[in-house]
Amino acid sequence: MVVGILTLKLYLGEANSLKEKRRVLKSLLDKLKARFNISAAEVGTQDAWRFSTIGIALVSNDGVHKERTLTAVINFIEKLGRVEIIEVRSEEIYL
Repeated sequence: MVVGILTLKLYLGEANSLKEKRRVLKSLLDKLKARFNISAAEVGTQDAWRFSTIGIALVSNDGVHKERTLTAVINFIEKLGRVEIIEVRSEEIYL
């Protein structure tokens, strides 16, 4: 079993308030969870309205599947164009 973890720092250029930031993030996180069957949440930078840090986790029995899925998540976020990824950290834990 392998656990894949992504930590993404995001820039939300269209957000002009914390309320707008939360609206954009909720939409993004809901889409990611529905499309990729992952766990995702805002894990940092919660009081800055143009920046966010989100954590994404995936459990798989196959390292290749984990890698493909997490790469697809990053590509999906970039193609949406609502946020800009400014930093990516990736970890994996084998159990």
